[in-house]
Amino acid sequence: MGISTTSRKSRPAPLWRRAAVALTAIALAAAVALALAVGLDSYGSRPQPAAPVGAPALIERSSGDEARLVSLTRGAGRTVDLTIDSPALGRRVATRVLLPPGFDEQPERRWPTLYLLHGCCISQNSWQLWTRKTDVELITASLKALVVMPEGGPVSYYSNWWRSDQGTPAAWETFHLTELRELLERELRANGRRAVAGVSMGGTGALLYAGRNPGMFQMAASFSGRLDTQSDPLAVLNKVGRFAPDPKALWGDPVTHEHIWTAHNPYRLIRSLPRGFPVYISCGDGRPGPMDRPQAAPSGLEASFDRMAAAYIDRARDYGLHVTAHRYGPGTHSWRYWERELATALPLLAAAIEAG
Repeated sequence: MGISTTSRKSRPAPLWRRAAVALTAIALAAAVALALAVGLDSYGSRPQPAAPVGAPALIERSSGDEARLVSLTRGAGRTVDLTIDSPALGRRVATRVLLPPGFDEQPERRWPTLYLLHGCCISQNSWQLWTRKTDVELITASLKALVVMPEGGPVSYYSNWWRSDQGTPAAWETFHLTELRELLERELRANGRRAVAGVSMGGTGALLYAGRNPGMFQMAASFSGRLDTQSDPLAVLNKVGRFAPDPKALWGDPVTHEHIWTAHNPYRLIRSLPRGFPVYISCGDGRPGPMDRPQAAPSGLEASFDRMAAAYIDRARDYGLHVTAHRYGPGTHSWRYWERELATALPLLAAAIEAG
């Protein structure tokens, strides 16, 4: 389903780029509107104070040890691969980073960060998904920020699990927002401005992370994310159960432990964000669209996520978040659309973290 990375130079312009032409003016206008609107409301578009170096209140270490950088491998172009010994996860995990232009030439400069979170159900090398499935390096070529693509587990839901997974710690929120964040600050000169975006489960994670940790991020974006994790708890448990012997180890029982589920539900976390906080929400309606293969089947999953997106958008706007919505109609649950959405949302994300 993804776009091959082996023959791009000889191919015509990617479909996402051609399809995004009609959206460019909208995205740029939205970026201007974001800068103006946020500058006039209580959130403030002037540079926000950097998030404190210490871990946010909602994140607790699973160990007194900090994460350790085991290896840093410089690849082709801007690519750097990190291997990290994580106490929060009890094992070594990987993260891929795209360095900003000028990183080597400006050794004293500190950089904002754009986190890109992947979707579910990939058991190995999930941290490579963005570079395997999209032209993310080309899309972000002029972005003056670290582009960070961490491992997120097959179905972690970007959470610190209620119970350990098969005896192994599963504190993904701690790994991403404490251990990895601090390591990026130490090793790759990250500063205190951050945005987060994700696809599918990663879209859930992006809004979950922003809502659970207000002040840590300057913007969040979801591309086809499950934005109401309590609308169909059985679907969540069934998905987790494909990779974990006890899916209730994630957030407990949906009824008995309703408070844990609520604390990990982007829809219910809207009011924990400051008014004026910018979010980008996009989704197709599940019908085959212009980027699908001929004879593609409708996607019931995307259709259900679109209904959640509509509800999230309405609630977020009523509360006072700065919402940019792109419910684009025909389109299935596919990386082709998410690649386009990243390109469309990038001006907004860049403006939020001052990385243009």
